[in-house]
Amino acid sequence: MSSSSTAPETSSEDTHDRAASSANLNRLRAGVLGANDGIVSVAGMVVGVAAATPTFGALAIAGAAALSAGALSMAMGEYVSVSTQRDTERSLLERERQRLATDPERELAALAASLEETGIPEDLACEAAERMSAHDALDAHARVRYGIEEESIASPLGAAFASLIAFTLGGLLPVIAVLFTPVAVKIPAVVASVVLALALTGFISARLGQAKAGRATIRTILGGTAAMAVSYGIGTLLGVSVI
Repeated sequence: MSSSSTAPETSSEDTHDRAASSANLNRLRAGVLGANDGIVSVAGMVVGVAAATPTFGALAIAGAAALSAGALSMAMGEYVSVSTQRDTERSLLERERQRLATDPERELAALAASLEETGIPEDLACEAAERMSAHDALDAHARVRYGIEEESIASPLGAAFASLIAFTLGGLLPVIAVLFTPVAVKIPAVVASVVLALALTGFISARLGQAKAGRATIRTILGGTAAMAVSYGIGTLLGVSVI
């Protein structure tokens, strides 16, 4: 009796924990991407300006502009993207709720068919579909057929805020490096700080995706240094003062 009475509570707790973990992972991924973009885009801006005119005022204005515009753009883009995903998932769930209300037998057969596609024998798939539908039909269809967990639908504001903060923190590193180092070593200082920061974000990104860290880290560093090289080349070709 005691085990059967606590089973639903345990299942609910597991679902809540899984949803919370998924939401946290989504925010962390958004943060890593935001930091990576902040490092690369702001570094590219200040390196390009430094190549043309390494004065403190020009570099401060370029760094501030790149930080503010980039962070707001990143946050807005993340908000719109996640909002679209959330609206799509909610619309899909609402349509499924209506189909369950109007034609439950057809939806039960569809759920069983989806379970069969995973390799479950037909008789077991039918039994599992019936049990899952009896417990929570909408949740069963969302998970099995659409790969959606209703409780873990991403928060647009959470993703936007994570991207905003991460971009700002990532972009501050090259700004500090270029502003507070001697003229002769400004660009090498930015490059060194960016390489270290990109190595860290590449490693974290690989760990989140359960991929090999070495390849992802090298790819991230190469992409960032290539962007800085292009910006430096443009700044060198222009070679004019902007103040």
